[in-house]
Amino acid sequence: MGKRIRQMDAMAVEGLLKNYGFHLISQKGSHRKWRNDNRNLQVIVPMHRGRNLPIGTLRNILVQADIPDSDWKTEN
Repeated sequence: MGKRIRQMDAMAVEGLLKNYGFHLISQKGSHRKWRNDNRNLQVIVPMHRGRNLPIGTLRNILVQADIPDSDWKTEN
């Protein structure tokens, strides 16, 4: 079988983004904008403390950030 996306909250996603050279550039309400200037990438992370991000939202953020699957997927 394939790998599955593991559940993550916004804080875990932001930690992963920091590891890949992203920095926080702005926040509007509960949404934070992260940018990696070297790779010309930008993502928006919704901050809902205490809740995991929906799988589709999580996948879109990490694919847009060009983060390798091995860092956010797990074996079944």
